[in-house]
Order: sequence, then structure tokens, then C-alpha cells
Amino acid sequence: MKNGMIECSVCHSKLVSPTTKSISRAYDRHKTRVSSKQRVLNVFLVVGDCMLVGLQPILVYMSKVDGRFKFSPISVNFLTEMTKVLFAIVMLFFQARHQKVGEKPLLSISTFIQAARNNVLLAVPAFLYAINNYLKFIMQLYFNPATVKMLSNLKVLVIAVLLKIIMRRRFSIIQWEALALLLIGISVNQLRSLPEGSTAMGLPVAMGAYIYTLIFITVPSMASVFNEYALKSQYDTSIYLQNLFLYGYGAIFNFLGILVTAIFKGPDNLDILQGHSKATMLLIFNNAAQGLLSCFFLKYADAILKKYSSTVATIFTGIASAVLFGHTLTMNFLLGISIVFISMHQFFSPLSKAKDEQQNGMLELRDVQENHRSKESFIDMAAGANEEAAHRIGSDERQPLLPT
Repeated sequence: MKNGMIECSVCHSKLVSPTTKSISRAYDRHKTRVSSKQRVLNVFLVVGDCMLVGLQPILVYMSKVDGRFKFSPISVNFLTEMTKVLFAIVMLFFQARHQKVGEKPLLSISTFIQAARNNVLLAVPAFLYAINNYLKFIMQLYFNPATVKMLSNLKVLVIAVLLKIIMRRRFSIIQWEALALLLIGISVNQLRSLPEGSTAMGLPVAMGAYIYTLIFITVPSMASVFNEYALKSQYDTSIYLQNLFLYGYGAIFNFLGILVTAIFKGPDNLDILQGHSKATMLLIFNNAAQGLLSCFFLKYADAILKKYSSTVATIFTGIASAVLFGHTLTMNFLLGISIVFISMHQFFSPLSKAKDEQQNGMLELRDVQENHRSKESFIDMAAGANEEAAHRIGSDERQPLLPT
């Protein structure tokens, strides 16, 4: 590209290079023409994600015996990652059988090695997810399921900041205000939510809870952003192949965690099925399905939509925990949920993108005006040419200069 022009490598013709804004406007227009099938798929993903995310803290709570876990949380995470690896392998074989003629084979060794090199960055979110999945169990020792779900919504603000820094994502002022409303809603729900007079690990429960909450918010937020960056940076790679690498790394990190636990607590911890029940088996399949949906969100949408989708699961978690475990739905919780839903509506409202749309509209209007001027100038030129031609062939011009 030179002086804003690009040259075709075949015919060497020069064209004006498209700007970022024009590409963005074209993408926006493309999103408005999403097919009905794609809309149904998006709704299915959101509803499925809400159900799975909402069930996750409830299943963790059901897995506790006398307020403690009889199993190793790391073993649950390892079995979850292995379940996702098996699913990725099955879907990879299914996709390979339906490849078109001329496409690069997915199951060839060269393709696998090349994809593994290109997607090595997936090891970073896999390590962060391994830490986060362990923290999910620790958080259940301090908060009830509905509170854990509300605290996880704090990740939205951290993700927005990381997206702006790492992926240069732009948010309008109204969208930042919506994120601030989200924090307010969560804060309203958290008023007087910590139990009083109990301790954990030698620290006051409030201090231990806040430390784990800080880690619980920052680590998965970084994992989501790095995962989205890694998945989209290799967009042409099959998502099932990327899932295989991501969950393979996750299984390795969790297996290392099992080995470290066995070193410090004894070889009995090598039994990954020790202390498991039907509730933990359901938890494993739920976590596996939730992780698979997350990859589709991060590759074909973004982390903000994923977290707001998880926010909808909060009301489901609150009602289910109240029905199953007798947890009280306080007025603070109901007010917090209302503010969270207002925040979500404001963030995705067309008004939040009014400024960008006005700018795009002005640019499009300017393009239309320039096209209109060019058409007018062309019409004027054509009209001038017609007048000149008509003048040259007029009847008076055909008369001789001297009388006959």
C-alpha cells in the first residue's frame, strides 16, 4: 500500500484502500442483516449458557457434605477437562468426515503440528482457567450460590478494561455508565451478606472472602480476554481443534495440581474418583458443557456478551437456591437484580451506540453527497456535450455564409 492506494498483484490496477471506519460500518450493516437461523442459534446459546451457569453454583453447593467437600476440587476440574477433550476429539472426527474436496485435512499430522504451534498462546488462558475453577469451590465456603453468581458479575468491568487495553475495543460513555450501574447493583446485593463471627484459615472471614473475591474476579477476566484474543487471532483454525489444545493444556495443569496435592497430603489424593457422588458427576458434565459454550461465545461473539449472558443466570440461581436450600431472597438481592438488568439493557441499547451511528451516518451522508455531486457534474458534462453537439448541427449553421 502506498499513498492510501493498494495495487492488485495480478492486474496491477490501483484501488483506494478501505479505512477502518468503512470496514466497521460494513460490519455493522452486516450484523443488522443476520439471518433468522443465526438469531435462533444466538438465542439458544444465551439460554443454554444461562441454564448451565445458573446450575453450576447450585451443584457445587449440593456437592458439599457438612459444609465441606469430601472430594478434591482439582479432581473435578481434571475430569471436566478430560470430558471436554473427548468431546473435542469426537467433533473433530465428525468435522473431518464432512470436509469438502480440496480442503486441508484436519486429521493430518502436519495440520495438527502447525495448528499446535499457531495456538500455543491458548496455554495462558488454560492455566488461568485452572486457577479459576479451583477458586469456584473456595468461594462456596464463604458465600451462598446466588451471592457467588453476583460477585462473578464484577468480572464484566475488569473484562471491559482489559478489552480496551489489549484488544483496543471501544466503548461509548453510555456503555461505561451501564457497567457502573452493574457495580452498583452488585454492591446493593452484597450489603450485610457476609456471615458474622466466623473465621477461616486464621483470618476474619471478611478479609479471607475479600482476598479470594479479588482473585476470583481478576484471574477469570484475564483468562476470558486472553482466550478471546487467542481464538480470534487464529480464526481460520477449526474451533474443535482449538478446543482440543485449550482443554488439553487445562488437563495437564490440573493433573500437575493433583500431583502437587498428593505430595503434600499423601498418595490417597491420586484417586481422582475419591469422594465423588451423583452431584459431582452432574457438576462435571455441567462444567464441561459450560466451557464448550464459552469457546463459541469468545470466538464468534465477545467476552462482554458472554458475561452479560451469565448475568441473566443470577436470577435463576437465586430462585433455585431459595427453593432447594431455603436461602432467603432479600430485598437487597431483588433490587440488585433489577439494577443489573437495567445495566444490561442500557449497555446493549441502540442509544449506547448513538454517537458512533451519527458519525457513521454523517460519513455515509457525506459519501452520498459526494456521489450526488459527481453524478451532477457528470450530468452537466453530458448536458454541455449535448448542447455543443446540438449547436454544431443547428439549422442555421447549415446555411451557407454567402447568398446563393
